[in-house]
Order: sequence, then C-alpha cells, then structure tokens
Amino acid sequence: MNNVQCTVIIPAAGKGKRMKNDKSKQYIELDGKPILAYTIDAFEKCNEIQNIILVVGKDEVDYCRKEIVEKYNYQKIIAILEGGKERQDSVYEGIKKVPEDSDIVLIHDGARPFIGAEQIKQTIDDGIKYGACVLGVKVKDTIKIVDDDNNIVDTPNRNNLWAIQTPQTFKKELIALAYQKAQNDNYCATDDSMLVEKYLDIKIKIVEGLYSNIKITTIEDLIIAKNFIDQ
Repeated sequence: MNNVQCTVIIPAAGKGKRMKNDKSKQYIELDGKPILAYTIDAFEKCNEIQNIILVVGKDEVDYCRKEIVEKYNYQKIIAILEGGKERQDSVYEGIKKVPEDSDIVLIHDGARPFIGAEQIKQTIDDGIKYGACVLGVKVKDTIKIVDDDNNIVDTPNRNNLWAIQTPQTFKKELIALAYQKAQNDNYCATDDSMLVEKYLDIKIKIVEGLYSNIKITTIEDLIIAKNFIDQ
C-alpha cells in the first residue's frame, strides 16, 4: 500500500431537518466540537489517506473553511466544494476534483463521526483487492417486506441482510465511470455502491464494520453520539 494514493470525498451538504436545529446537522457541536470536525479528524490522522475533499451545502463553503478547516488546521483538505440538490450530485462534484494520481476513492458521510482507523484501512485494502467494497454491519432485527398497504409480503433471511455504512471504497476509474453513466442516464441511487451494481460487472465486497459507526440523523442519534463522546 506504500505507493497507493487515496482520496476521501466527504459529502456534508445535508440540512438535517429532522434535527429541528437552525444549524446544518454536521455543524452541531458534540462536546464543543462540530460533528464534521470529528469526521475529518479520522481521515486527517489516517496515514493511508493523502487527500480530503469536502462537499458542503449551498452558501456554506466560506463558513466551513473558516469554522472547520482553518479553525482546526486541517492539512489534507484539497477542496471545499458546493454540493448539489441530492447527495449523489454532491459526490459527483467531488469525484470531478479527485487528483489524477489517486488510485482509490473513499466516500464517507460527513455526519458519521465515529469511523475507526482500522475500518478505513480495511476498506482501502479490500478496495485495492476487489475494486469495490462497502462497510456494513449485520442487521440485528427481523426485517419485513411490505406492500403499498403495509401488509407483510415476505420475511427475508436475516443472515443475508446487512445495514450499509460508509466509507464505501472503490478504485477511482470504476466509481468515476459508474457516476458518469448515472449522470448520463439521470439515474439516482440511494448509495454509491448501487451505481456500481447497476453499471459495472464486478462484485462488491462487504467489510464488517462497527455498530458505533452511526450516522447522526435524528435527535435520538445525537443523544447516542454524546454518550460515545463521554465514554
């Protein structure tokens, strides 16, 4: 891995309306520090990561630069971009700015601050080996499939179900191609790996993550996050 160049794109353009907070969720503070700063910390400290690209909300570029990047003196951030309407649009803006010499691209949610160094490294290893991998955890609950009237129609085998997290990690040329094809088709997916599933004939590896790698979306998530910080 010594010569492998890795760039992480961190989409952080969401408003987090479910938080009922004036601030975008990634700027809400945990123990006096914004959620987004915790997220960046994990990649700033990771030796395998050379570049960080932030994609933030409309009119938030200057705020992010002053209140996050300059305040915490991050050195690996090569671009702070304005995101698009959907998360996929934001990631696509980031992909267009990935340096040509990057081999691996990681995509990680800005509001997922508790990603561990070992998980980052494992996705890079598997990204190199398989071309595409995603972090995930086995689901704990029984999952039901329902129809439009909320009637249960099927109960899939829980052993085959995973809750997908980030980072999702790819060889640069693969994720760039998948995003370009989706852009051409005006196809929108709910995560990055869906585009690779749809457009490229490769298998995507699951890397087992940690349940602590939560995405902070609701007030309840914020309470859980504060407990993690206090531990």
